[in-house]
Amino acid sequence: MEPTIIIDAGHGGFDNGASFEGRREKDDNLRLALAVGERLRQDGFPVVFIRTTDVYQRPIDKAKMANESGGDYFVSFHRNASPNANTYSGVQTLVYADTGKPAQIARSINEELEKVGFNNLGVPVRPELVVLRRTAMPAVLVEAGFINTEEDNRIFDENFDQMVNAIATGIENAVSTSQKNRAFGVQIGLYRRYENAEYALNQVKEEGYSAQIRDWKDYYAVVVGNTDTLEEARILEQQLQRLGYSTLIVNL
Repeated sequence: MEPTIIIDAGHGGFDNGASFEGRREKDDNLRLALAVGERLRQDGFPVVFIRTTDVYQRPIDKAKMANESGGDYFVSFHRNASPNANTYSGVQTLVYADTGKPAQIARSINEELEKVGFNNLGVPVRPELVVLRRTAMPAVLVEAGFINTEEDNRIFDENFDQMVNAIATGIENAVSTSQKNRAFGVQIGLYRRYENAEYALNQVKEEGYSAQIRDWKDYYAVVVGNTDTLEEARILEQQLQRLGYSTLIVNL
């Protein structure tokens, strides 16, 4: 059983967080948190969301909800801001102390986001932050680029799916209990009739990919590839998406 990840979207309700040209941090935070949480669920991780709508919660209440949830790790999503627009660019992941599992998770997330195009600004120590200080489990706070830097907003908007995958991969690589024993494939179709699944199988094989048909309940799933890591599965998934397939990474 994989560990439970608690996902927090910073700010909300009357608290917009930082803003820039009509863009509000609370909205970006929620969009990113929900997408990362869903990605983790697809990969087999139990997820607890602190907020799923535009509501305000005090930081101490967020920490209390996390502690009462029974979750194993806490990840809070925010966006940075500088006094002057377009001054700084990049991602940071904040920790209570630069040691142990939080430091490992933070660096893993930053390294994956760097692959998407963000500058890696490191792992600042922020012991005064309530959601890092008062949570009982290892906790990190992701600053997903500067909201008042146009380049970071471009990456956030144009590479959103890659950013979501990068964060999920960073978390999973740091906390998974069974990473070494897992294999992954990319599902490209789910069919009630075997002959339809067989047709899709032959099509993707003609594209040069190895694939198989797997029984799933009352359906037939067409699954491409067999990779040892999520990162390899993500690359394969992106290739298939460019060919027009609807995809889902699955455990084999």
